[in-house]
Amino acid sequence: MLERRYTASSVSRRPSTGGASPRLKAVADHWWLVAMPAFLFVALFFVYPTALILGRAFTQFSPPEIGGFDNFSWFLGNSANQTILVRTFAVALLCTVTTSVIAFPYAYLMTTVSGRWRTAMMGALLVSMFFGILLRNFAWVVLLQRTGPLNDLIEWLGFERVRFLGTTLAVVMGMTHILFPFMALPLFAVLRGIDRRLVLAAQSLGATPNSAFWQVYIPLAMPGIFAGSLLVFVLALGFYITPAILGSSQQALMSQLMYSQFTSQAAFGRAGTMAIVLLLLTLGFVGLATILQRRSKAYGA
Repeated sequence: MLERRYTASSVSRRPSTGGASPRLKAVADHWWLVAMPAFLFVALFFVYPTALILGRAFTQFSPPEIGGFDNFSWFLGNSANQTILVRTFAVALLCTVTTSVIAFPYAYLMTTVSGRWRTAMMGALLVSMFFGILLRNFAWVVLLQRTGPLNDLIEWLGFERVRFLGTTLAVVMGMTHILFPFMALPLFAVLRGIDRRLVLAAQSLGATPNSAFWQVYIPLAMPGIFAGSLLVFVLALGFYITPAILGSSQQALMSQLMYSQFTSQAAFGRAGTMAIVLLLLTLGFVGLATILQRRSKAYGA
């Protein structure tokens, strides 16, 4: 009897842990105070300058534009601007495809090697990101110049030296090198979670290794391919340093054209117009890619 009373009294004196503590509840009720510094930082250093530049597309004009949507008429009615816009998307798409083709085997190999080699491969990816973009671009200048190691190798193989610098090929090579980790890391995150027994099960049911790889493994890897490709494509659209160093004014991209409007002509309205057009086309492309991915998932299901 005494033991039963003691147990009941001790249970009755235990503090309740079902609800949150008053301090945590106060923080949850006033979450906006905690998030206010981050909101102010983003609004001051990102939202305000972006809105200011985009707003000048409708308020600041260069002759013969006078108002309204004249800046958009100037951009869309100029064949040179249209060529640069198409070239920008073509270079970004080519860079995305090239990066995915190179990064997929690298990420796949990371999932098959031992832990020590996986750490070394991951370290190689991260170390390459530590070096500044300028340093990596000037390294490509050394490699691709007419007297550089790459042309020395081409001449040793019996071919004539090739002009790389100032071409779209050099820009794609430099951008692929810089954006490679942004493709490899999302791919590795997805590939390491794929159960390889599914591929073995498909082979045990009569599928060849190639068909099992393409029909089982690749569909499971598509989320990583899509995430990495989307990230690389969007980043490639806004590249400026690499096209400026490795490319030329004859093969200019949108970023170079916007910079020229800012610095040499002080045409902020035209630069804002190009930014709006590029932003809308990028959002449309991303939305279309997302819809296609969802439909492919539904079809696969």
